[in-house]
Amino acid sequence: MQPNRIKPRFSPPADWQAELFHNNPIFQDLQQLFQPASCHDWPTPDWLSQQRTDSRFEFVANAVLEQDGRYYEDYIYATRQIPTRAENWHDLFGAFIWCLFPKTKALLNQLHIQDIERAGLSPRTVLRNKITLLDECGVLIAYTAGQESMVQHLQQHQWQQVFWQQRDAWWQQIRPVVFGHAIYEMATQPFIGLTAKCWFIEVPEDFFSWSVAKSYVFLDQQLCQLISQQPKCLLQKIQLTPLPLLGVPGWHESNAQLAFYQNQDYFRPKRQA
Repeated sequence: MQPNRIKPRFSPPADWQAELFHNNPIFQDLQQLFQPASCHDWPTPDWLSQQRTDSRFEFVANAVLEQDGRYYEDYIYATRQIPTRAENWHDLFGAFIWCLFPKTKALLNQLHIQDIERAGLSPRTVLRNKITLLDECGVLIAYTAGQESMVQHLQQHQWQQVFWQQRDAWWQQIRPVVFGHAIYEMATQPFIGLTAKCWFIEVPEDFFSWSVAKSYVFLDQQLCQLISQQPKCLLQKIQLTPLPLLGVPGWHESNAQLAFYQNQDYFRPKRQA
């Protein structure tokens, strides 16, 4: 882990490092479901395609996109093939998210295309920017009905209240689930300043006793249903609010101390209107 300072720039590891999936608790779900730590080298598109539960899409080498010449989202929408760059953390995690959230990822791809058909490829609309923000940096906050106050504390940036004073509720009644593949990429080299965007989803009381696989199926169905029924929910201010990721209990060794949350360069108070 990095010292207690804001890191100005980010670069992922240059080489394949399977031990990351054992050593960093942020990757616990990926390791449990896909066991990437067992790979001795970079996973290939064929290996990634074998991890799917939805056979309506597949992963292919990025060369097919380069030869085709279409826009990335357009190519996926037309072919149901996901171009994947070799030896690339960003695309590797993007593939894992496609495996975990196939319904939602397909919907977001469709919304991209519909928005381009309506408004053109450039300039990007606010809606497409929000779709990309969720796609790259989203973290789903799954919470039970009794934890609405925790949601409000997160939305109001009351970090010590939610991360420290109500610490025992995490992983029992509220938990984060990474959706944005850029967040996973940056977690390969965790740094103070790593910030995600919250998307809040209420879950049943017994959610936290489910298997990891079942919980992802449920979250994918719920998120896809919500966005498909109310696409404008992507524009609501109550969603996609900041989440200092390393403040999540158990996701950084330093957050076992209250002093960690007193760094207001990272745990910033909410701006007053």
